[in-house]
Amino acid sequence: MATGRYTSDLETGDVLGPVEFTLSPFVVREYCHGNEMHHPWFQDTDRPMVPPTMVHLQKLRLYTHACPAGTGPDARVHVEFDATCHDVVRAGEKLRATGRVAQRYVKRERTYVQVEIDLRAVEGDRPLITYRDTVIVAYKPGKVEA
Repeated sequence: MATGRYTSDLETGDVLGPVEFTLSPFVVREYCHGNEMHHPWFQDTDRPMVPPTMVHLQKLRLYTHACPAGTGPDARVHVEFDATCHDVVRAGEKLRATGRVAQRYVKRERTYVQVEIDLRAVEGDRPLITYRDTVIVAYKPGKVEA
């Protein structure tokens, strides 16, 4: 279990969270502004819609709570992600994020970790977004053949 250590120490089966939080309209608007998402759904309302890509930040929130020592000896490299949206997420809604390390494996001298994240509304335990994220947490320095 990596809890309390580095994200590079995460092992298959490790559980991250749950973490409960609320995204303010200000945070959603700033995120969307920074990512050039200027649609009125995200910007021009008191309860803006949270864009699905913001779920990536919830992974970072889970890492911060579960592994406060940081990334580890190597920088974390984001490889790929896949998100499935089940319902609209609105700013001001109380949310709960949980994560589970689905697998850890080595390929071409690089250590990969795949985390599955579940984002739900606290009220009614309504599923909002499921998110699968793969990162490289360790790699051998030098040239690696493709």
